[in-house]
Amino acid sequence: MNLLDILSPSCIRAPLTATDKRGAIDELVDVLAAAGKVGDPGSLKQAVWTREQTRTTGIGHGLAIPHGKASGMSALAMAIGKPATPLDFEAIDGQPVRLVVLLASPPERTSDHIQALARVSRLMTMEDFRQRIYGASDGQQILELIRAQET
Repeated sequence: MNLLDILSPSCIRAPLTATDKRGAIDELVDVLAAAGKVGDPGSLKQAVWTREQTRTTGIGHGLAIPHGKASGMSALAMAIGKPATPLDFEAIDGQPVRLVVLLASPPERTSDHIQALARVSRLMTMEDFRQRIYGASDGQQILELIRAQET
């Protein structure tokens, strides 16, 4: 899976204006909606928030990958947000989150959804890449870092 296939430049927000977990999720769903990637943003927000309530998607090392499936989605989509200041995402390592990667897909696209989650996780295990993306000052830099890894 190539993340450039599911990430549009307009779906990167740096900095996020949100100051909490729920706000970050809502803001990134709104980014997807503005890009025409989701037909029913309210349904997707509810799906992602419901998933977040079962277990945090703050996976550690400053990364959160909130995700959900909603019938208002026509295809797998991704939005990335870099908080202005690190957010408390109740991460498993107790550390604040420095990057939020939201994945959204139609209910029947489970395999693609899992592949995208795995790809983001693998990229972010690379310490050098993680530090460079955390140091990015804007969405264009984030996109270029991902492009360099995916091509």
